[in-house]
Amino acid sequence: MTKSVIHLAPHDAFHFLQENPQAVLIDVRSEMEFLFVGHPKEALSIPWRDEPDWEINPDFLARVRRATSLNRSVLLICRSGHRSLEAGLFLQANGFSAVYNVAYGFEGDLNDQHCRSSLNGWRFDGLPWEQC
Repeated sequence: MTKSVIHLAPHDAFHFLQENPQAVLIDVRSEMEFLFVGHPKEALSIPWRDEPDWEINPDFLARVRRATSLNRSVLLICRSGHRSLEAGLFLQANGFSAVYNVAYGFEGDLNDQHCRSSLNGWRFDGLPWEQC
């Protein structure tokens, strides 16, 4: 039986991490997005797709396995929740059972002016983040 990736709103994801210190938050955006756009505090950077060709990272599964275990909860975040969902389904297909997707991601949905961080998302919700 295949389980679906569970979606958590950013505030719910933050509270889940506070209540489950063994859980791991993985930011699956590119290294450049992680560094220059910013990222949730204490998130690990393991890109699902990265520059320059945006192909699936062939080391993604190995890096996630090194960062956590099959039995620990894994929360995934990207820009808007789409890449992280794709990565979450991949992790479930490879034996991870407790996989969560941060809905709306770090930057959230586009508004009418095609700008992010103005409707929803981790940063919009005022949750802890940092920028390098």
